[in-house]
Amino acid sequence: MIDQWYLDNLACPVDHSVLTGAGDTLYCAQGHRFPVVDGVPVMLRTDVLQTISLAAASLRRAAGEEVDLRAPALHLESLGINDDEKRGVLAMVASATPGAVDPVVAYLVAATNGLMYKHLIGGLQAYPIPEISLAPGRDRRLLDVGCSWGRWTIAAQRAGYDAVGIDPSLGAVMAARRVAQRLGVPSHYVCADARHLPFPDHLLDVTYSYSVLQHLSPADASAAVAEMGRVLKPGGLARVQMPTRFGVRCLYHQARRGFRAASGFEVRYWSFGALSRLFTRHVGAPRFEADGYFGIGLQATDAALMPSRLRRVLHVSERLKAISRRCRPLVWIADSVFVESVAQA
Repeated sequence: MIDQWYLDNLACPVDHSVLTGAGDTLYCAQGHRFPVVDGVPVMLRTDVLQTISLAAASLRRAAGEEVDLRAPALHLESLGINDDEKRGVLAMVASATPGAVDPVVAYLVAATNGLMYKHLIGGLQAYPIPEISLAPGRDRRLLDVGCSWGRWTIAAQRAGYDAVGIDPSLGAVMAARRVAQRLGVPSHYVCADARHLPFPDHLLDVTYSYSVLQHLSPADASAAVAEMGRVLKPGGLARVQMPTRFGVRCLYHQARRGFRAASGFEVRYWSFGALSRLFTRHVGAPRFEADGYFGIGLQATDAALMPSRLRRVLHVSERLKAISRRCRPLVWIADSVFVESVAQA
């Protein structure tokens, strides 16, 4: 059966109209239909170009056209990991012990958390669930855009939000649901596209996204931010992490690729002016807050998972973040910032 929460809160991603559920399908009055796979709605549009191949793989799996029969419940075909990594996942499944980390998360950790987590691939011993930098939720509705295996969705739920995560990877969404269930955290997940959110206008109190929009083209990022503005209530908050153009580590990565324009899934580095124009146009005039220095994604709560060298980097980054709250010019040289914008009436 389809969870009533989805019927109460989702809308058609094409025309934003009310959805009805029947069997394993959601549909609207205009005839747009969306499959429900093992209880998870797949709200990806088939009439648009996808931002990432994972979305196309998710659609094929939802249609029963592509199924990795070695472990159908893990939806390996839509995870975006290579064959060696898939074999690693299957080996972990075969040797899993009670309480072990979900094997999909063990192999997605660097893709979701950043390159500084690469040493943990296949050997992750605990879920790196961060602390979300938001006011207490008080049951307000929060959308985690690009949730992958659900770390920020779970963090938001623990902070008191009624959280839902979306991601174009059906396999990642299924992993998120498994992790949430294992940790006893009630949250919801949908396979969906940030550019075409499956929610009605003005439903949500907060839209949150971390290490996601940086992989989209400027046009697709603009579409995603516009959708955040659409689904937020007046006075609702958009909080989005983005990499900057002039951070030390960001400049290093840009130099390595010859300062050419990014393509495909490569990271785009944004100027503060471009971010300000983007959010002012679609949500409201933004404020900026330093998220990290000398890299993107490393969280203070994960210090115990890091080798000593990265712990030192993290310590310096946290010190600079604290100083930047009093010395605002330091924000402009951060590698990673939060863009925070309040939706206008």
